[in-house]
Amino acid sequence: MAGSQEQLTSDHPNPTGPQVNAAAAPGDAAESGAPGTFLADLLATQCQKSKAAAAVLLRPGATGQPEVLAAYPLPGTNGNGLQWVAKAKQAFPKVLATRRTVLVRQDGPPVAATDPQNYLMLVPIQSREGVRAAAAFQIRRASRGRLALSRAYLEATTLLLDRHELSLTVDRHRETTSRLRRVLELLDAVNGPTRFREAAMVLCNRLAAWLGCRRVSIGFLKGPRVQVKAISHTDGFGRRMQVVQSLEAVMEECLDQDLEIGYPVAETALVVNRCAVTHAERHGPAAILSVPVRQAGEALAVVTLERPAHQAFHRQEEIEGIRLLCDLCAPRLIDLARQDRWLGARLVAEARRQAGRLVGHEHTGVKLLAGSIFLIGMALATMTGEYRISTAFALKAQQRQIVTAPFDTFSKTVLVAPGDKVTGGQTVLGTLDTAELRLRLAALMAEQLGYRKQMSAAMRDRNTAEAHIAEAQDQAVAARIRLIRSRIDQAQLVAPIDGWVVSQDRTQKIGAPVETGEILFEISGVNSLRAELYVPETAIADVAEGQTGLMAAVGHPDQRTGFVVERINPIAEVIGHQNVFRVRARILEQHEWMRPGMEGEAKIVVGRRTYLWMATHQLVDWLRFKLWI
Repeated sequence: MAGSQEQLTSDHPNPTGPQVNAAAAPGDAAESGAPGTFLADLLATQCQKSKAAAAVLLRPGATGQPEVLAAYPLPGTNGNGLQWVAKAKQAFPKVLATRRTVLVRQDGPPVAATDPQNYLMLVPIQSREGVRAAAAFQIRRASRGRLALSRAYLEATTLLLDRHELSLTVDRHRETTSRLRRVLELLDAVNGPTRFREAAMVLCNRLAAWLGCRRVSIGFLKGPRVQVKAISHTDGFGRRMQVVQSLEAVMEECLDQDLEIGYPVAETALVVNRCAVTHAERHGPAAILSVPVRQAGEALAVVTLERPAHQAFHRQEEIEGIRLLCDLCAPRLIDLARQDRWLGARLVAEARRQAGRLVGHEHTGVKLLAGSIFLIGMALATMTGEYRISTAFALKAQQRQIVTAPFDTFSKTVLVAPGDKVTGGQTVLGTLDTAELRLRLAALMAEQLGYRKQMSAAMRDRNTAEAHIAEAQDQAVAARIRLIRSRIDQAQLVAPIDGWVVSQDRTQKIGAPVETGEILFEISGVNSLRAELYVPETAIADVAEGQTGLMAAVGHPDQRTGFVVERINPIAEVIGHQNVFRVRARILEQHEWMRPGMEGEAKIVVGRRTYLWMATHQLVDWLRFKLWI
């Protein structure tokens, strides 16, 4: 019954009821008291003042049916019992629905309007959410005037419940504030000392005085064991003392479970407290509570409190206050404990802590990433592969023949175009105009005929001198005729070698005049292609004659062709805003699709290097150049 009453008051810390001044109502003394007896005392006071025979306090149950929280008088104290409560439960839903006081007549209709009657009066107890309970009163032989007075009194005195709950809330807040003030004062006291032992003694002594403990101890984790560092009101102690060893066992038991370990505890508690029981039996009797001290979620120390057995640590608010204090004091105590050690111990402890973090389970993803990066770095630093220099190349022809104009004339025909394959001595490239030459040839032939006639006449007349002169003139004209005929034969331009036409297209210049020696066609040899590589000056130091490689043209990226470095031009040139060296390479296998002027990318095999060197050597060289390392 008392537990149900406490639940009613705790579920609604700020209820609201009818706005009637209850300060002047009789029975104000019933406001105070423990939650377990207040409801019964309130009902008793209300019955006495309102002349009610009995009263019950109803609230909605978990199953939807109303349940009784308190009753006056208790069942069995008089002969009437609580048979009328059934009618009150039947009227309870109406109170919930209307949120008003409900009157239920227990007798039949009165003979006269002034006759007294027996009534059930249900007064709602309201909150902001609605009616949360109702007080039912049995009023006997009441006239209408008396019934009105009782109703006004009972509706006003329901505010006492609100005032009582408010008082309990204020008391709880006052207790919480007081506990928090003590925690802050103790924390301030612990933060004052600059040495670990002084701070630990302040904590133990203040806790012992605050909680009425006969002994408070604090121990810190050192390796796999816990060592007691301070005991309240004790300046010195030896670790071989039985009580100290027993305390260390209790602290280790708490630290292993990482939970608050107490004695005595409830039978349903899922903790192991054998060391605490043994310590209480040997060095008690005492009530024991061990609280772990954590930093960043890791338990590093334990505070153990001991006080008389009849003052067991059962209040949850008290345990939470101790836990809060330990959590607040932990950073200061742990920092002082680490700083008080000599330099070597601090370095070893820090190294051990970092090693623990490195191999521990925290930050698994980061550790896996770091481990993967380390393994990849080791593999790159030890594994080797072929180091190749990437560079651009262009195909060039080693053998190239130029067909020029043999005399001054005009272009007549062009029979080939750039890229056509020609056969040496057979393919006609084009012809030149020979009309003027043929006219000159006809004139010379006529002139030659005249000289021959003169020579014949001189020989007939036996004029030897004239015959010789005519013969000489005939030979001179014959030589000129042979020259003209030779030029007429040269007017048909024939390919001098097998290869491809690589000159410009001359089909647009048919009929144009040409001069002697003017380049008309350019023929590149078929089997005379070579590769010309343009190696950047940053990589030329690694290139040497005789090195091999592969190249791929832009037009045929799927075909790789081998080459051998034959010659390195020692003079750098600027090509594409970059200093490069021309490197001539011999192509090992020529294909039909290869043409002079084709470009692509070549890779020169320099030798084997580590993958780490290949990935970083350019950056390292740049830094060396900039920093003069």
